[in-house]
Amino acid sequence: MTPVEAERPRALLAGASRRWVRLLPWAVAFVLCVVLLPTTIVVLTADYGLNGGVASALAVAQSAPLLLAVVRPLHAWYVVFAADVAGALALLGVDFEQRLLWPFPPMELVGYVALCLALGLRERRRTLVLVWLATAGANVGLGFAAPHGSGAKELLFTILGGVALLLGGVLRERSEVQRRLVEQETISEAERGRRTLLEERARIARELHDVVAHHMSVITVQADTAEYRLAALPPDVREEFTSIAATARESLGEMRRLLGVLRNEEAHGELAPQPGLAQIGQLVEATARTGGPVDFTPCDAEVPEAVGLSAYRIVQEALANVVRHAPGAATHVSLSVSRPADGRGGEQPAAGRGGEQLADGQGGERLTVLVVNEPPPEPPAGPLEVGGTGHGLVGMRERVRLVGGTLDAGPLPDGGFRVAAQLPLTEEDLT
Repeated sequence: MTPVEAERPRALLAGASRRWVRLLPWAVAFVLCVVLLPTTIVVLTADYGLNGGVASALAVAQSAPLLLAVVRPLHAWYVVFAADVAGALALLGVDFEQRLLWPFPPMELVGYVALCLALGLRERRRTLVLVWLATAGANVGLGFAAPHGSGAKELLFTILGGVALLLGGVLRERSEVQRRLVEQETISEAERGRRTLLEERARIARELHDVVAHHMSVITVQADTAEYRLAALPPDVREEFTSIAATARESLGEMRRLLGVLRNEEAHGELAPQPGLAQIGQLVEATARTGGPVDFTPCDAEVPEAVGLSAYRIVQEALANVVRHAPGAATHVSLSVSRPADGRGGEQPAAGRGGEQLADGQGGERLTVLVVNEPPPEPPAGPLEVGGTGHGLVGMRERVRLVGGTLDAGPLPDGGFRVAAQLPLTEEDLT
């Protein structure tokens, strides 16, 4: 937004979602202007006996600014308030009946009340108080010059104007509170998503630390014991193994110091060996005992530990979503290794439900993880998670992106849900 756009005044109710609400202030202002302009001229001339030219000037000054009030109500108030006071003073020069209202005739009251309502919807509390004090001061001051004496009805200008200012102010502050609540909810939802993403990344980093630490420890032990396991090693080779062991220990120590900040007092259980493809069957069995039937097609291929861990977590989250959102639904879990169709007998990429092919944008072997659930046999009595945010999918995407794979997750036409991930197995495809 440019500075010019920021300073440009907005019409009343311009932020409303419905078009007719945005046009309502303009329509009301136009109707009031069209009705009050001729009415004021007729009443001031016919009933009060004011000169026609003066009555026309006062009518224009008191009615036309109502159109300006839609955009700049305070500027319109300056003109209308001055015109109303001037009209009251002009009526002191004519002889009108005692039954007629003075200092502000009825049509002026109608226009002024509408203007005060517009002021309440736009201006701050301090401005509204000053406007009301000016209104009351003018009303009381003119009352001392009343040609037929003053009474309670002469204070209608102050009373009705104050009520309109109060009503508009309450509506404006209520709308402001609702707007801030919506903004806060939006910010809170964004923060929850960001926190979920950061927590998942921290968890992935801790798990990868455990995986890499195991391999680095193996390298260290093999390099340290090489001179005892291998006979007659030349001195230079022995020094090379010693250097490898020292470098591995140093790298392992630096990694532990770096990743140590990601561990907390509640993460002791994650020091255990990380799960992989072999443990997915246990997940399926646990889900089948607590939820609906689950069909499982295992895969006994050797995969990198990072890929196996990612596959395990994806299946874990997908099955948890089935239990939460589709209790009792039949679920199909399958693991398979897909190879490019290169004309040498290689397998085609695994097909998803309905026969569609899963995208395979790279040429190496890929582990296909597929979790598909059917609609629940009965609609849940009530949502277990109101207004689901999809934060579980954030973790899945992070895990897939970690190993350079692809993820396809979304609802099915029959009411079920499908999660399909492809994780590369070749070293050149892993990222």
